[in-house]
Amino acid sequence: MTARAADRARYDRATAHLDAPLALVDLDAFDANADDLVRRAGGKPVRVASKSVRCRALLERVLAKDGFAGIMSFTLAESLWLARSGFDDILLAYPSADRAGFAELAGDPKLASAVTIMVDDVAQLDLIDAARAGGREVVRVCLELDTSLKLLGGRVRVGARRSPLHSPAQVADVARAVARRPGFRLVGLMAYEGHVAGVGDAVAGRPLRSRAVRLMQAAARRELAERRAAVVRAVRAVAPDLEYVNGGGTGSVQHTAAEDAVTEIAAGSGLYVPRLFDNYTSFTGRPAALFAQPVVRRPGVGVVTVLGGGYPASGAAGPDRLPVPYLPEGLRYDLQEGAGEVQTPLLGSPADDLLIGDKVWFRHAKAGELCERFDVLHLVEGDAVTATVPTYRGEGHTFL
Repeated sequence: MTARAADRARYDRATAHLDAPLALVDLDAFDANADDLVRRAGGKPVRVASKSVRCRALLERVLAKDGFAGIMSFTLAESLWLARSGFDDILLAYPSADRAGFAELAGDPKLASAVTIMVDDVAQLDLIDAARAGGREVVRVCLELDTSLKLLGGRVRVGARRSPLHSPAQVADVARAVARRPGFRLVGLMAYEGHVAGVGDAVAGRPLRSRAVRLMQAAARRELAERRAAVVRAVRAVAPDLEYVNGGGTGSVQHTAAEDAVTEIAAGSGLYVPRLFDNYTSFTGRPAALFAQPVVRRPGVGVVTVLGGGYPASGAAGPDRLPVPYLPEGLRYDLQEGAGEVQTPLLGSPADDLLIGDKVWFRHAKAGELCERFDVLHLVEGDAVTATVPTYRGEGHTFL
């Protein structure tokens, strides 16, 4: 029996009393992945990206481990909810236009001390001031550096379109604007190198593309390490008591952690290890989050149909954004139908061994987005469900 077949047998035994559709997290794999992130971070604390987890119980579990500290959130409403729930170090990774949320933040000392907001434009400070509604609390601010690699005099750009702040001078200008402004305190700097951390460099069957990605990422790491160090020096000249410099992501943990200028690492997807993180030379994780769909039809030889399953991930549309049939091994989509809204045909010889009501296990393309489809996660240890915990959705929240 292969390791994957053994996992299937465990998951089927653990959930035999539960009807699919359902989602689970294998805690042995989750904990092993957490340990690997800490190892790769080389002594620097790992801040957990909540968008890749979206479950309070699992955020609490990972933050209880040595080597993890703080949350990187994705909306202001989520940040305030987490702060009210007892989390006390929350970095909002994206700028917000949530005026009601800013009024709440500026009017509550507990929230203001727990949440740091992201800024890359003075206009964002104007919006916050206009939204204060009389609140006088000092708002903690982090600046975001654009990490993109610019080639040929800027005519070619590699990397996500995020912050407009690319050079040390640009970041320092905004840092001075924050420092001069009453009601704000600059405490951090963030730089997410998504073209390194979020792009696999060992795509099966595509050796030339994989080599090109590795060459691009090596060049990007060198350029960013030098520029990030210069940015940090420029910002510390304005704010000597800067609390942290955050960088990285699951795919670049050990590379980013090696930079002296970086004080902490961000990671989240590496806990669940969705399918988009199968194509890396820098690490190998254990799939920890899966969902099961029930077999409801057997249309013919080598074919079964499961209920639902059309759960595409965000990003540029393509086959890599679809969940992948994982267990039993050897199933594939019908190219004419793909993953469907209410039913999904699956092809392959393993289909002939599946009965009506059996579970087919899938892996989502991205990490936390799976939790937008399920109210609860069943936590598995060995071959038993030891707890069932709500996702954000299960607690009544769909923040984005």
